Amino acid sequence: MKAVDDLQLEIAPGEVFGLLGPNGAGKSTSIKMLTTLLPPTAGTATIAGYDIVRQQALVRRVIGYVPQALSADGTLTGYENLLIFAKLYDVPRAIRQERIAHALAVMELTEAGDKLVRTYSGGMIRRLEVAQALLHGPLVLFLDEPTVGLDPVARKAVWGSLSALREQIGMTIFLTTHYMEEADSLCQRVAIMHRGKVATIGAPAELKESINQPGGYAGRRLRLLHRPRSRRGRLVSRCDSRPPRRPPTRLVK
Repeated sequence: MKAVDDLQLEIAPGEVFGLLGPNGAGKSTSIKMLTTLLPPTAGTATIAGYDIVRQQALVRRVIGYVPQALSADGTLTGYENLLIFAKLYDVPRAIRQERIAHALAVMELTEAGDKLVRTYSGGMIRRLEVAQALLHGPLVLFLDEPTVGLDPVARKAVWGSLSALREQIGMTIFLTTHYMEEADSLCQRVAIMHRGKVATIGAPAELKESINQPGGYAGRRLRLLHRPRSRRGRLVSRCDSRPPRRPPTRLVK
């Protein structure tokens, strides 16, 4: 059984793309492969022209990643968390303060920047983590279930911040979610994933309109033919992933 089976996607620069599906569908495995945290057992992908198998270091320079689990340090202030990440991302000293201030402003956390993170709500912590991922100016931002575990009020606050990010910066955003309303609110296109495969893809309005039509799911399956391109912010992938075996599965390019 494959966790991800012949995933084929092409995402345009500036697009907000959602991978929607239930737990166990393969969403997190997909995003881990695309962010170089997990090697694909077959196939590859390019992000802004860089190959996720052969050019991992370059891929990491052009992406931001926010994992599912809340990871900000509660014993530090929001500003201090961002300062640590700015140093890790090797943001030049001369522009660190400007980058931190801008990231806090985009995520509407300027007034909370000097407060300890342990006093933040769940939604504020999530927005801080998005701010951390923006410090080095990535071309593509990956969000793995960004509002999982948050209450409805906090979830809407995060949605608002992400919508503002899309409008102000025009960054390419790839997010996974199992909330249909989240995909509908944030994404320009959505792929529905089930048991490691993409069942259908389209704009949220198209998918909703197709529900009562013959064939459902817009009546079509995803089958994109593509070639890697070096266009900024573009993501192209064709990947498989199987559960770990002994001995480890050999990578096939």
